[in-house]
Amino acid sequence: MQQQQKQQQEQERQNQQDAQLQKQQEQKLALQRQQQQQQLKQKRISQQEQQERIRRQEEQLALYRQNIKLREDLAERDAHILRQQNRIEHLRFQEQYEARLRAQQAQLTQARYDYNNDPYYYTAPQYRYRRGSQYYQTNQYGMKKLEQALQAGYNEGFHAGRADREDHWRYDYGSAFAYKDANYGYDGRYIAQDEYNHYFREGFQRGYEDGYYGRQKYGRKNDSGGINDEWLIAGAVIAAIIGYQVLTD
Repeated sequence: MQQQQKQQQEQERQNQQDAQLQKQQEQKLALQRQQQQQQLKQKRISQQEQQERIRRQEEQLALYRQNIKLREDLAERDAHILRQQNRIEHLRFQEQYEARLRAQQAQLTQARYDYNNDPYYYTAPQYRYRRGSQYYQTNQYGMKKLEQALQAGYNEGFHAGRADREDHWRYDYGSAFAYKDANYGYDGRYIAQDEYNHYFREGFQRGYEDGYYGRQKYGRKNDSGGINDEWLIAGAVIAAIIGYQVLTD
């Protein structure tokens, strides 16, 4: 018992040290990003390019709406499997994830959006980043959406990992419906759905690992008055995953 208490205390100390280091790194990254933003010139693209961006985004949102039914079927099948496996905590997590996803989908269905006055659609690329073997370009608004995907994935992954630990289930992030779906937080804008899915899953995997093992290697709990029981991926982890570079003239 004493040995277990010592281990828990040591883990808590390690988590506190990790959280403090992450805060310091995030402050440094925030300052660097602020300096970069001041240096960047917000150039406009042509009206033709702007309209092409809008057209692609409308197509992406329409496709996402069409795929909603297929994802509902997948969720129902996975929930049935969780009941058979008696994974009560993970089933509860999935039901909560589905509820958030349905609320998001309802909002998207009713949404009316003024694309022409959104600066993403007329601002030229300012960053270059690499995904796999390909390089891509985006502006500050697209970059923020990539970060949001990582953040949403990390938070959901942490809760999924913690649920599997409480269910005494094996480490298995890939079987989670939230990981396979990877759409919570996606609104059809700025980046393609498959790209959002990719970065959501990158965040989810790291969040799951932290939640499953009860540590804070990749992030920390939001202690700044945000959403209850929200977990934040570290800024240094985001920067390492995206690996962006500022475009220069």
